[in-house]
Amino acid sequence: MELAVLSITFIALLLVGVPVAFSIGLASVATVLYAGVPVPIVFQKMVGGMQVFSFMAIPFFVFAGELMLYGGIADRIVRFANSLVGHVRGGLGMSNVVGCTLFGGVSGSALADVSAMGSVMIPLMKKEGYDADYAVNVTTHAALVGVLMPTSHNIIIFTLATTGIASVSVLAMILAGIIPAILLTLCNLGAAYYVAVKRGYATRGKFPGWREVLRTALAAAPGLLIVVIILAGILSGIFTPAESASVAVLWALLVTALVYRSLNWQDFMKACAKACKTTGVVLLLIGISSAFGYFMALYEVPQKTGELMQSISSEPWVIFLMINILLFLLGTFLDMAATILVCTPIFLPIAVQFGMDPVQFGIVMLINCALGLNTPPVGVTQFVGCAIGEISVGQVMRSILPFYGALTVCLMLVTYVPGFSLWLPHMLIK
Repeated sequence: MELAVLSITFIALLLVGVPVAFSIGLASVATVLYAGVPVPIVFQKMVGGMQVFSFMAIPFFVFAGELMLYGGIADRIVRFANSLVGHVRGGLGMSNVVGCTLFGGVSGSALADVSAMGSVMIPLMKKEGYDADYAVNVTTHAALVGVLMPTSHNIIIFTLATTGIASVSVLAMILAGIIPAILLTLCNLGAAYYVAVKRGYATRGKFPGWREVLRTALAAAPGLLIVVIILAGILSGIFTPAESASVAVLWALLVTALVYRSLNWQDFMKACAKACKTTGVVLLLIGISSAFGYFMALYEVPQKTGELMQSISSEPWVIFLMINILLFLLGTFLDMAATILVCTPIFLPIAVQFGMDPVQFGIVMLINCALGLNTPPVGVTQFVGCAIGEISVGQVMRSILPFYGALTVCLMLVTYVPGFSLWLPHMLIK
C-alpha cells in the first residue's frame, strides 16, 4: 500500500503541473506520513544525497558550458563546420550537425548547444531558403550529442545514481560515450542529407579548399581543445574526473577572455548567474531523489518491476526493448536529471541481471534521456529551437520522423552491440 501511495501521489502531482522536484519530495513525504515513519528521514536522505565530493564536478561543468556559450566560441565553430561540409547538398544543415557536435563537445549541454548554435544557424538557414521546421529539427537533434560528451554533467549524475547498485567510474562513462557520440552524429548527418535531398535543397557554393578548412580549424582549435585536455589529463593521472571539471572552467576562462577576447564582464556575470541557477535545480533534484530512491529500494520497486517484465518475456532482447520504451516514455514527462535519478535504481539491476554491462546501460540511459529532451511535453531543447525559429512545436513534430529515426538507429545499435560503448573503456582502462 505504501508503494501505491508513493506512485499515485507522484504521478498525480506531475499531471496537475507540479514541478518534478516538488512532486518527488511531496510523494516521499506522503509515503512517510502514511507509513508512520519519522518525517526527518526524508530530510536526512536529502542532505546525505547531496553531501558527495564528486558533486563538485557538476557546478564546474555547468559553469564551463555557460562560459563557452557566452564567450563567442560558437561563431568560430560554425565557420569551421561550414568550410568542411557547407558545399554538399543541404550544406547548411550538414554544417549545423557538425557545428552542434563540436560545440556540444566543449559545452556538454544540449540546451546550451541549441541556444548558442541555434541562434546563429537557424536564422541563417531560414535566410538561405531552408524551411524553418528543417532548421529547427537539425539543430535540436544534433545538439543532443552534447549529453554523451566528456564535459557532460549528466555523466556525473548517472555515476552517482548507481551508488550501491553497481561500480561505475566516471572515466569509464566518459570513454564509453565517445563512439556513440560519433555514431549519433553520423546518423544525424544521414537524416539531414536525406531530408535535404527529398526537399530539393540546392548545393551552396564550392568546396573552399583545405587551406580555408585549416584556417578555420586553427581559429576554432583553442575552444575545441577542452575535450582533449580532459581526456588526456584523466588518462595520464594528472587530475581526477572531478578535478577535470575545474580545469574545464579555467580553460574556458582563458580561451574566452584572453585568447578570443570575446567574454565581457556582463556576459561573465550572466554565465555565473545561469550556472548557479542550473546547479541549484540539479542539486535539489539529487537530494530529493535520494529520499525517493530510499523508498523505492525499501518497497522493492526494482525487484517487482523485474518480475513484471519477466512475466512478459525472459528473452534479454525483449527486456532491453521494454526498458528502452519505458525510459523513452518517462523521459517525455521528466527532466533529464530527474529521469536518471529516478529510473537508474529501477532499471539498472534488471539490465545487469539480463547481461547488460552497467556502463553500457548508462549510455543507453543518456541517449533515451536525450530523446526525451526533444519530445513534448517536457522537450526543453525543442521549445528553445522553436522559439528561435519562430515556429510552433506542432509544425516541427510533423516532420520529425527522419530525425527520430536517426536517434532510434543509434539507440538500438548501442543497446544490442555492446562494443559501441564498451570497446574504448576496455582498451584504455587497465
